Amino acid sequence: MKVLVVDDDQEIAELLKIYIRNEGYETVIVNDGEAALTELRKNSDVGLMILDIMMPKMSGFEVLKRVRREISLPIMILSAKAEDIDKIEGLVGGADDYITKPFNPLEVMARMHSILRRYTDKVVVGEPEVLNVSSLSINSESHEVKTEDGSTIQLTAIEFGILYLLASHPGRVYSANEIFERVWRQESIISAKTVMVHVSHLRDKLEEATDGKKIIETVWGVGYRINED
Repeated sequence: MKVLVVDDDQEIAELLKIYIRNEGYETVIVNDGEAALTELRKNSDVGLMILDIMMPKMSGFEVLKRVRREISLPIMILSAKAEDIDKIEGLVGGADDYITKPFNPLEVMARMHSILRRYTDKVVVGEPEVLNVSSLSINSESHEVKTEDGSTIQLTAIEFGILYLLASHPGRVYSANEIFERVWRQESIISAKTVMVHVSHLRDKLEEATDGKKIIETVWGVGYRINED
């Protein structure tokens, strides 16, 4: 597997390359958004992308939007844009994680492994492969969510993980911290706002695909659950 690093700061890109290589992965470096799209289209071995936002020719946000229309790929944003609105735009746009510069390379590697586990882990023994909730069919093996008419709903790994967790226990309320620890598989180190953004984007996709059906319910002050109605 190759990791595609997209950053116009060559020093940062080369630093990441050293750490990624130490983790056993090959690294491809490009310095602008257009080159990133070209590399992805010609190289099917890319298994994860680390993406800067402020770059020449095409911003990271635009790259993210175009990639999400074409392929399912783990994407980490690594950017100096540290405002909440930037993080929300990245996560809503489909990024699996958002890390701000300056950064600790060891933390980037740990979070990279966490994302890759979410994309590659098989079904836990004892859990059903397919869950049927409301009008949805949720397949944990293929990571596909389909509506009654067979249409596929395109979800990121994070969104799928949240939906599968809630659907595995209909009616049970999960707090933002519980969702983070079970889906991200780390101790809760981010704000509830980040989980809220992912849930909100997931809810929007589900409602659009089901003619406005409210499948995920917010229990104010507590958390989220699947609506069994």
